[in-house]
Amino acid sequence: MKVASTNGVKVEMYDMGGTGPNMLLSHANGFHGHCWKPVADNLIKRFHCYSFDHRGHGDTKAPKDWAVAWAGYGADAAACAKSITEPGGIIGVGHSMGGATLLIAAIKNPGLFRGLLLYEPIVKPDDVRMPANRPNNLAEGAARRKKSFKSFDEAIANYSDKMPMTHFTPEALEAYVRGGFTQAEDGTVHLKCDPALESENFRNPEIPNLWKKLPELDIPVWVLSGHPEPFQPSGFAEAIADRLPQGNHIEYSDLDHFGPFVDPSRVARIIDTFADTLEP
Repeated sequence: MKVASTNGVKVEMYDMGGTGPNMLLSHANGFHGHCWKPVADNLIKRFHCYSFDHRGHGDTKAPKDWAVAWAGYGADAAACAKSITEPGGIIGVGHSMGGATLLIAAIKNPGLFRGLLLYEPIVKPDDVRMPANRPNNLAEGAARRKKSFKSFDEAIANYSDKMPMTHFTPEALEAYVRGGFTQAEDGTVHLKCDPALESENFRNPEIPNLWKKLPELDIPVWVLSGHPEPFQPSGFAEAIADRLPQGNHIEYSDLDHFGPFVDPSRVARIIDTFADTLEP
């Protein structure tokens, strides 16, 4: 299904199945909605799960000559949430950039969500100053990302031998590749998310005033993180939770930034536990 967002964007949204309260799953930079399938498969007995592709990711096109701005991603998340709104609000689950976009949507639209579970959302505290001349390895790596492979199988084999995806479950890696590449008539597959856009997101992850606005979001929010590392999303997670009126930080020291895809069934159980804490 397609959902209208700002700048003329038509967001590709996916009904992942299930019965029960509506749940919206929001993906990270360079990922797409289908990446959530291994998690959603463990949730659909209790929830009706939906995911979507932010503009420039998966099957959602970014506007021509669009200047990358995370506010646009937040608008995409809000549009999708509004399309499945229900009394009392829906549950939002976000990873990395997807966690930040849900925060943007929730702050701008009070009552849209009744609770958020965010895995290492990208929100840098205002008082954090990144070290001068610190290399941006994520941006540089994204810019060099290989765009094409001879087949889906070749792409899967390539990623299975590279960090961080070498730790993904087979199902998670399969979902990332098959949803993130398009196949040409000759069988070759080509990356849907432009490496230049992914790289730009890593270079400019600033969301004006989001840190300042966090206290405005008075709903239950669990902020999950893996092992904390300085100047990384895991290192900011506790501060984000502390700034939210109903924030709660939980650390899983055996996981990294990609926990939802390293152990999707475990993350699904955590989501299930979070939902138990919400008022019906």
